[in-house]
Amino acid sequence: MVKLMMSTLSGMIVLLCSLNLAIAAPSNIQESSRHLYDRVMEEYKHRDYTAALAGFRFFLELHGQSSLAANAQYLVAECQYRLGRYKEALKSYYHVVSYYPLSPKLAASTLRIGQTYTRLKDHEKAHMMYERVVDQYPESAEAETARKVLDTAPMQEEDPTPQRISNGSLD
Repeated sequence: MVKLMMSTLSGMIVLLCSLNLAIAAPSNIQESSRHLYDRVMEEYKHRDYTAALAGFRFFLELHGQSSLAANAQYLVAECQYRLGRYKEALKSYYHVVSYYPLSPKLAASTLRIGQTYTRLKDHEKAHMMYERVVDQYPESAEAETARKVLDTAPMQEEDPTPQRISNGSLD
């Protein structure tokens, strides 16, 4: 718990310093935007998803119109997913798909929506999203992953309850 708090505090200090840069040099917003994004990305790479989540949300508040906004929104969803916050992640992945229609993260977000539905045990919606990935992004790595899931899906949909074998007598 203390480690988590220290990590979050450390991330917030970095963010505040980055904010200072954004205020001090308004003519250089793109550079400060990239600097903040890169700093938060370090937290993500170190698997400090709580700090990275706070950082990417902060980034979006400051630089929601930047060229990195779609990636930041996708990474918000990734942090939520990796923290097991599947319902929040689902909303965030849908946000990428809905508000960033030209993002290179569309295929990945759509696949992750399917994976998130799988985690939430909504196999029907998951199946639909995997099919969407294959249909809309057929040449992508995500489509290959979706195809593999769809190929194994019938096995997952079978009734996992073992059948009771009768010995011929009436119970």
